[in-house]
Amino acid sequence: MASILEEYEDSLSRSASLPQSRSNIGIPLSGFVNARLEKETPIFNKQRIDFTPPENINSLVVCSNQLCMSLGKETLLRIDLVKADQPNQVELGRKDEAKVHKLFLDPTGSHLLIALNTSECLYLNRNTQKVRTLSRWKGHIVESIGWNKFLGTETNTGPILVGTTQGQIYEAEISTNEGGLFSTNPDQYFRLVYTLDEEGGPAPVCCLEVERGIEGRYFIVATTRKRLFQFVGKISEGTEQQGFGLLFNAYTDHLPSFQEFPVNLGYSEIAFYTPKLRSFPCSFAWMMGNGVLYGTLDYSRPDSLFSDVQVWEYPSDVDLHFNKPISIVLTQFHFLLLLVDRVKAICTLNGQVVFQDVFLEKFGSLKQMVKDPIVGQIWIHTEKAVFRYHVQRESRDVWKMYMNMGKFDLAKEYCKDRPECLDMVLAKEAEHCFQNRRYVESAKCFALTQNYFEEIALKFIDAKQEEALMEFLLKKLASLKPSEKTQITLLITWLTELYLNRLGVLESDTSKRNPYLEMREEFRKFLSSPKNKDCLFNNRASIHDLLASHGDTEHMVYFAVLMQDYERVISHHCQNDDYDEALNVLSRHRDEKLFYKFSPILMQHIPKKLVDAWITMGKRLDARNLIPALVNYSQIGGTEQINEAIRYMEFCVYELQEKEQAIHNYLLSLYAQCRPDSLLPYLEQAGTNPVRIHYDLKYALRLCAEHGHHRACVHVYKVMELYEEAVDLALQVDVDLAKSCADLPEEDEELQKKLWLKIARHVVQEEKDVKKAMVCLSSCNLLKIEDILPFFPDFVTIDHFKEAICSSLEAYNKHIEELKKEMEEATQSAKRIREDMQEMRNKYGLVEPHEKCAACDFPLLNRPFYLFLCGHMFHYDCLLQAVLPNLPSYKQVKLEDLQKKLAATNQPPKSRHRLKDEDTISLGKGQQTREQIKADIDDIVAVECVYCGELMIRSIDKPFIDPQRYEEERQSWL
Repeated sequence: MASILEEYEDSLSRSASLPQSRSNIGIPLSGFVNARLEKETPIFNKQRIDFTPPENINSLVVCSNQLCMSLGKETLLRIDLVKADQPNQVELGRKDEAKVHKLFLDPTGSHLLIALNTSECLYLNRNTQKVRTLSRWKGHIVESIGWNKFLGTETNTGPILVGTTQGQIYEAEISTNEGGLFSTNPDQYFRLVYTLDEEGGPAPVCCLEVERGIEGRYFIVATTRKRLFQFVGKISEGTEQQGFGLLFNAYTDHLPSFQEFPVNLGYSEIAFYTPKLRSFPCSFAWMMGNGVLYGTLDYSRPDSLFSDVQVWEYPSDVDLHFNKPISIVLTQFHFLLLLVDRVKAICTLNGQVVFQDVFLEKFGSLKQMVKDPIVGQIWIHTEKAVFRYHVQRESRDVWKMYMNMGKFDLAKEYCKDRPECLDMVLAKEAEHCFQNRRYVESAKCFALTQNYFEEIALKFIDAKQEEALMEFLLKKLASLKPSEKTQITLLITWLTELYLNRLGVLESDTSKRNPYLEMREEFRKFLSSPKNKDCLFNNRASIHDLLASHGDTEHMVYFAVLMQDYERVISHHCQNDDYDEALNVLSRHRDEKLFYKFSPILMQHIPKKLVDAWITMGKRLDARNLIPALVNYSQIGGTEQINEAIRYMEFCVYELQEKEQAIHNYLLSLYAQCRPDSLLPYLEQAGTNPVRIHYDLKYALRLCAEHGHHRACVHVYKVMELYEEAVDLALQVDVDLAKSCADLPEEDEELQKKLWLKIARHVVQEEKDVKKAMVCLSSCNLLKIEDILPFFPDFVTIDHFKEAICSSLEAYNKHIEELKKEMEEATQSAKRIREDMQEMRNKYGLVEPHEKCAACDFPLLNRPFYLFLCGHMFHYDCLLQAVLPNLPSYKQVKLEDLQKKLAATNQPPKSRHRLKDEDTISLGKGQQTREQIKADIDDIVAVECVYCGELMIRSIDKPFIDPQRYEEERQSWL
């Protein structure tokens, strides 16, 4: 018997270690493929306990892992299944022929009642070894016990109910003293509370069950061979310890409610199922003659505990005469019937036999089947063997039954962790809803299945259920992954079309204003959904086309704003002449490209506001790109547009300090055409330094000339240093202006003199004013009297020029003296130069035999070389290689030509002899000599030392390493 614990622990470890089967899910075209990872274990897994009893087993009870069995006449065996290797054997100590009729064990596993066939009852507490006789119980064969699960403890049972074979129901209580010692009388009291009748006489109380509902209501279930009674009553809080007397007293004048069936087995048995983590049963199964009465327990009902009651007939092979069911046990979805040689499991959902286990004849006939209500294990025994069933994953196929029954919510609940089964349930539910015209619900279910998308969509299209189709597409869209871009694009485009159709229908019906607003809000949420954003953006052109095809301009604008396609938004406002709103959009989003594109049309209608927006943008706008918008309307001649154009150009020039020539030219043109008073101040403010002037001088000159702004032309001429033209034009305006121009070429006295002569001629010949002419003569030191005399008429007397002539003669005399002095100095300088040249002819340099080329570092005397005054020496070819890349292109061409000529003079005599006579003659005429060619080459190549001359100075910013080879060179150093 000690091996029971080992077997028990082994079975627990095996059941704990058995991995639950899972399905390897793959998604084919239209559903799932199941691949079992392991062999499916049965729901009811039987295990024989390795135990051979020394005597026949009469009765067996199990509760809270406490197992008690009666062996033979006098032996009780108690086993704590947690410590199965420590069985406890107790002797009844009876000397008579009494046999154990039944054993009863309370829910705590502490109180054991032993009913004898001699109308006696014994009591054994879990913590004692001594069996006590319940004296008050004597004279009754106990058939059933109704334990008090609510007040019972390990030392006290609380008020319990006792059913006898004579139909009496007694109330009793058993108590022990603290410390485990029995009091003189463990049975506190034993009083009759009710008697059950059947067909006019007493009937055995086969089963008793006590349950408590809400608001202190108690339900007592009692069964006879073919009747099931219910006693319902309220026991006030705090009076539970007083027992059930008051509850039964209510039925002294009338019978309790009961159900009766005509056929009986001679006995009956009721089983209850209590889910884990709950203290109340939720369903029952009553084994009686007609079959099994099954139902659920509803504690909220005032008059009856049973609900959804139905009768499942026994399987066809159950014979009530020769093969009657012996016991029944209830699990969550099955009830197990114990027959003489087998166990049958019947599903409570459909009444079908789902499991049958036949026992071998060697074990003998089956006697009893009990279930531990706390642990859930099922025990069966014969006279010589004990078996145990583990219930594993009982709900694995329940989903299918619920599905076939149309209870889809329950079916989904029981297969939520099995996608392949859940898909079947959803498909079945979807078809069911579709057949019952609940199209929207059907669409929601279809969207969660793996059925063909096309088939489902066509179903709703054929049924003309656009709303359901939209619901299906929305749900399908929500289930797609971001990587499924093609499917997402298809669904979003289709949904957009459906939304627009729906909105069009609702908008045309004025009575459906509220549905229209709701649909519009739903459509906008769809368009603005972050999940759809990328797809909508990538296909925005198609969506815009859809919106345009439906003429839904409101949503075109809304969608364009969502996609940040402000160009389309602004275009829409402009087309509807809402230019202020268009400018608001521009100003709000500050997109330079959009400013450039829409400024022309906005300049036509709201120039001032537009220029204000430009000024606000500041340097973010390139004024050059705005000139086309300004030029268009300045040419038309709109006064407001021109004024605003000038205002913006002045802002660019004076505030932003723009230096772009196009901007200054355009401002210049605006001044010339519309504001001539501002033209000259602008030109003068720009200065006279051509380098610092940002407008085009030639364009300014032509512009001023075309519009007749002579003073401005004179200013431009002065800046361009065209002083003659400036003086000529200034003389047409003002002589003083011409004088200011004539003094400008300070470094060119000849030109300055020429300009003053122009002024003098004009004064004499045009104005005929001799005094004014003399004033001009005194204003310029370069003019002499003899220069302006030819301009005067013959009748003018000499008196006007007397002082001027004398001054001129004195100046000439002084100038002659200065020339003489300069001639003497030039003669001395020429003499010194001739002496230096003579000295240079005799200068030479020494080259040692060991000297090397400064470029290639090879001996210098091996090849022709050059020696420079600085001391550097180069081979001819080395110097040529160093100089050639840095020569101007024209010198490179000339050098190449000279080298070809030199090579021609080096041809051998034979080749020259073969030349035709005419060729020889042509070579000899007008051809340079070899020495002349070499001298010309030297003038190019050896004009200066490559290390000390200008060539080295020009190469100061040249990198030491060619940029194209820099990376290669850098890697070579790593």
